[in-house]
Amino acid sequence: MKNMKNRIVGSRYFSFGITALLFLVLYVIGMMSYKGFLKPQVFCNLFIDNAALIIATIGITFVLLIGGIDISIGSVVALTCMTTAQLLANTQLGAGIVTIIALAIGLLFGLVQGWLIAQFDMQPFIVTLAGQFFARGLTAIISRETIDITNPTYTAVASARIYLAPKAFISVGVVIAVIALIVATLVLKYTRFGRNIYALGGSESSAQLMGLPTKKTKIATYMVSGFCSALAGVVYSLIMLSGYPLHAVGMEMDAIASSVIGGTLMSGGVAFLPGTLFGVLIQGIIQTFITFQGTLSAWWTRIIIALLLCAFIVMQTVIVRSRHRINSSEK
Repeated sequence: MKNMKNRIVGSRYFSFGITALLFLVLYVIGMMSYKGFLKPQVFCNLFIDNAALIIATIGITFVLLIGGIDISIGSVVALTCMTTAQLLANTQLGAGIVTIIALAIGLLFGLVQGWLIAQFDMQPFIVTLAGQFFARGLTAIISRETIDITNPTYTAVASARIYLAPKAFISVGVVIAVIALIVATLVLKYTRFGRNIYALGGSESSAQLMGLPTKKTKIATYMVSGFCSALAGVVYSLIMLSGYPLHAVGMEMDAIASSVIGGTLMSGGVAFLPGTLFGVLIQGIIQTFITFQGTLSAWWTRIIIALLLCAFIVMQTVIVRSRHRINSSEK
């Protein structure tokens, strides 16, 4: 019995199981409390409303895996929305070209930040804080007012519905988010780049002794984060159909919280991307609770997520210590 308990706690999927169970419990409570929860569209709306956050969380999970941090995510999302809106409103460029430009901006942001962190051994928090200020300021320079997106192609994509059942549909943004999640999971599990990320997060000095390209891996990881931020910005613009300097304020913190609740260790080396999906959905279901209740402030979402975040960090600490004890006893 003790050995079985040790194997369960020591499993890399233990945190994922706790997160998935928590989501299931919350959803069952919702169905028991409110009849509206029984509608399939309520479940689909969890994905529709949080598609951009799912993509942003994928990016931050890559960074957290190497023991880094990226707090520029929300600002890059806002810059992507504003750039997209500005180019569609004031140029003759098509929606496809504009989207490519927006994604390229995210890649460039990630490249510069990753290069500064890897080449000069700068603190990721400071570098990405500067990136946050720069991107948000650049967004306001482009325009301090809202720029609406009225491009016919863009609005058609934004309003498209993909029916999973007669009374349940998802948006194009959800499809993009699910594809991004699948691709990212496969990259981490089956590619050399993914193995390098795990090795770097486990111990940078050990990774260097093994001859792994630690600097290139860091730069590439921040490029992934920048690309995911820009892709999240594209999806966010499909939801909002506008550019505005204050779009996605605080999204980076929501992404970090979702990733940690989903089982990612802040110290690096451990993550399971499907778990981060459930981390996002837990935030979404709490917001849905508040919407159905009707009398609670939306700020309760922040309070509950803060409590959950603290609880999961404590749980991670306990799990890590348990694993150390298990490994020591086995030796």
